[in-house]
Amino acid sequence: MACQSVAAIMDEQALLGLNPNADARYRQRAMAYFEQLKESQDAWEVCAEALAKGIYNDDHVKFFCFQVLEHQIKFRHAALSAAQQQLIRETLMKWLQCQLMNTQPEKPFIRNKAAQVLALTFIMEYLTMWPKFFFDILTLVGLNPHGVDIYLRTLMAIDAEVVDRDILHTPEETRRNTLIKDTMREQCIPSLVESWFQILQTYQLSHPELTCQCLEVVGAYVSWIDLNLIANDRFVNLLLSQMSVEELREEACDCLFEIVNKGMDPVDKTKLVESLCQVLQSAGFFNVEQEEDVDFLAKFSRLVNGMGQSLVLSWTKLAKAGNVKDAAETLQAVEAKVPLLLQLLVHEDDDISANIVGFCYEYLHVLKQLPQLTDQQKTNIEAVMLAVMKKLTYDDEYNFENEGEDEAMFVEYRKQLKMLLDRLAQVSPELLLEAVRRVFTNTMQSWQTAPFMEVEVAIRLLYMLGEALPASHGAHFSGDTAKTSALQDMMRTLVSCGVSSYQHSSVSLEFFETVVRYDKFFIVEPQHIPNVLMTFLDQRGLRHNSPKVRSRVAYLFSRFIKTLHKHMNAFIEEILTRIQDLLELAPPENGFPALLTSDDQLFMFETAGVLIVNSECPVERKQALMRSLLTPLMDAFRLLLAKLPQETETERQAALADCLSHAVGFASRTSKAFSNKQTVKQCGCTEVYRDCLQTFLPALSCPVQRAVLRSSVRSFLHRMIICMEEEVLPFVPAASEHMLKDCEAKDLQEFIPLISQITAKFKVSPFLQQVFMPLVLAIFEVLARPAEDNDQAAALEKQMLRRSYFSFIQTVTGSGMNEVMANQGAENIERVLFTIIQGAVDFPDPIAQKTCFIILSKLVELWGGKDGMVGFPDFIYKHIVPACFLAPLKPTFDLSDAQTVLTLSECAVTLKMIHLKRGPECIQFLQQDYLPSLQVSPEISQELCQVLQQPDVKVLKNYIKAFFQQAKL
Repeated sequence: MACQSVAAIMDEQALLGLNPNADARYRQRAMAYFEQLKESQDAWEVCAEALAKGIYNDDHVKFFCFQVLEHQIKFRHAALSAAQQQLIRETLMKWLQCQLMNTQPEKPFIRNKAAQVLALTFIMEYLTMWPKFFFDILTLVGLNPHGVDIYLRTLMAIDAEVVDRDILHTPEETRRNTLIKDTMREQCIPSLVESWFQILQTYQLSHPELTCQCLEVVGAYVSWIDLNLIANDRFVNLLLSQMSVEELREEACDCLFEIVNKGMDPVDKTKLVESLCQVLQSAGFFNVEQEEDVDFLAKFSRLVNGMGQSLVLSWTKLAKAGNVKDAAETLQAVEAKVPLLLQLLVHEDDDISANIVGFCYEYLHVLKQLPQLTDQQKTNIEAVMLAVMKKLTYDDEYNFENEGEDEAMFVEYRKQLKMLLDRLAQVSPELLLEAVRRVFTNTMQSWQTAPFMEVEVAIRLLYMLGEALPASHGAHFSGDTAKTSALQDMMRTLVSCGVSSYQHSSVSLEFFETVVRYDKFFIVEPQHIPNVLMTFLDQRGLRHNSPKVRSRVAYLFSRFIKTLHKHMNAFIEEILTRIQDLLELAPPENGFPALLTSDDQLFMFETAGVLIVNSECPVERKQALMRSLLTPLMDAFRLLLAKLPQETETERQAALADCLSHAVGFASRTSKAFSNKQTVKQCGCTEVYRDCLQTFLPALSCPVQRAVLRSSVRSFLHRMIICMEEEVLPFVPAASEHMLKDCEAKDLQEFIPLISQITAKFKVSPFLQQVFMPLVLAIFEVLARPAEDNDQAAALEKQMLRRSYFSFIQTVTGSGMNEVMANQGAENIERVLFTIIQGAVDFPDPIAQKTCFIILSKLVELWGGKDGMVGFPDFIYKHIVPACFLAPLKPTFDLSDAQTVLTLSECAVTLKMIHLKRGPECIQFLQQDYLPSLQVSPEISQELCQVLQQPDVKVLKNYIKAFFQQAKL
């Protein structure tokens, strides 16, 4: 080391623990030592001395010392004495001086940390104690490369702390940062800019890495300093000269981009961009095809994009201000960049192309606003179209079977191109339609010999027209004749030219996607349906050799059939025969992979259901077809269910349970075909679904794999309640009994909506009477189970169960079924009522609390009058009225939270309902008994009671909110 060593008293044993390879004991000791140094009044000073005198060679120790110093500046600066603050300044300057004399620079991580500490010191002291911060540093480092490196890193660290908009600051920090920038502009920015110029000029040949660092600094600071300091001949010429130096040109490009992006007067911005472009063009940068360095071209493309977008913004401002002359000149400047834009957009490297998309998109937006397009502008639009069509094309390297990061990036890039295509459609729909038609027709004429990427993109373009030229509800084949005839011609070609046989998965997928996007075409020309059906059903679709294609086609086929079910009558039996093997339940022990996954099979069962239900055949035939669809599932289910309890291996049990769950799911999915017009009853299918219920319900009492089986049977019951109406009711009591045995919070939470659904739909009190207390008691039992204090998952499950329970009580009271509760016996009613009071007051969950107040309000309405339930008025005064005051007074009741305010609203409604039902007696109770017990003054009590007696509940809601806000001060 160049600096003299002087022993400083540091805990050497603890320092050993800083090495990443040190054992745990030493590491713990190092951590403890760090905490000790951070928190002590002056022990940290040994770190300052160690840094100032260069005592330690170990990088980890140096870093550690900087960390200790950083903590003092960041968190304890105000508490330091003037001498200690001076010590920090001197330490940093001495350390910096050492750097100038060292032959080797410090490791980058130490230089970065030092820069961070310098930046923090600057922020704390520049406005008060160290106004000459930059003067001192520049005087010390001069043009020493090691010193310049630290100076530039410090500037970037200051930018990160003071300017970076991505970092959230407190209002206080924001004010401080603004003051720092204002003071820097006044006092030192010209000197800093001069230092940058000197660094760029001095080091551009000898130290390219320093020059790049300096260019980054200029780019960062240009957004908030006076642009004239940078955007002048001397500085810009230097930057442009660096555009020709291989190691510097990417950073120089970024720096120019930041200059161009600076907000300024539109006329000045146009002049700046134009002068830059002139120099770049004369220096040969616009000859893109001669440039081989794609990394530089990507940066250059970003620069051109920035210049183009700046010009468009200037044009927009000038046009809006009515400045016709300058707007015309700026538009001319925009147009002049279009040839370069096209070169970059069509470049074979997608990054270069993607970087110019923003300018292209905004240029098209400008054209959209013009009253009339010139021939040149129309030519430009066509050129953009051709570029987009070319760039949408896959390249040879795209891996369709194993899509990785490159493939994902191309998919994202394609989305950007789609935006351009949509914008082109807005500017000139006729041109786009004609261009796509030309490409599509030419490609389809020779698809047998064309490469897959050309065929795929031709079909893709037809597909994209569907969104680019929107039609309400997909009605592309009615209305505008030019459009409909063009689309109709292309669809006719697509389905009749044989391209569906093309042997590439991307073409197959695009074919089916397009057929389904334009499924309404087949209503206009139904003669093509038989051929397209065959395409779906054979090796081109559902039996394609690619699993990805088969999977997607299963979904698309279900959509196709749903749209065109009225046209399927002649083909139903043949379709069902052809897909029969795809409707088989894959047995768990079968080692062969099935053609379709169980998720894909769901779509196949739904398709089969839609075909049967919507067919025009007699009811008996529908019944027979539905039975032949569902019987194999029931048979397989019985066999597997008998096997399951005998199975000992958990893995094997899980496989069987999954298979059983799939069988139930498939049966459930067929019922999606029914509608109000075509009900289960009208189709004669009640009996077969009743058989399904009888087959599936025994699974509820299976002792193993309970969660999976219960969940699937419960979902099936939900579907049957919708489809079978009251026919399902005889099955529910037994099902409920099974589901309430040995259940967890999650089971109950999922079971409650089923009971609520039945209650709301059928309003059957005998059933509810029977299930009410067992369900409530099961909920109480689960909620009372002890849980670990820090088990957040268990706490959340209980919270969700509590919410579900209150929702259930709300359904019962709200659907006219209150007699169910009234008939549960006094003790049970009391238990339930107390849980609702507890839910309203004790648990800080505004969603549940709101539900509880809705229930209380309803119960007061039902039972709180003269002829209500015996003893209930007493309950109102003892518990409901206090709940309306105690809940909002809780510290956890946050009146700034929207959900809590809704709860308070329901609380006010409850009070209003009590007054409505009990009249003057309620007012008397509040004024004489309850409010005085809360130490509410007689004036406020009277005011509250007056508001309570007003007819408009809104007045009460507003008053109550103000009342509690005041009470909580």
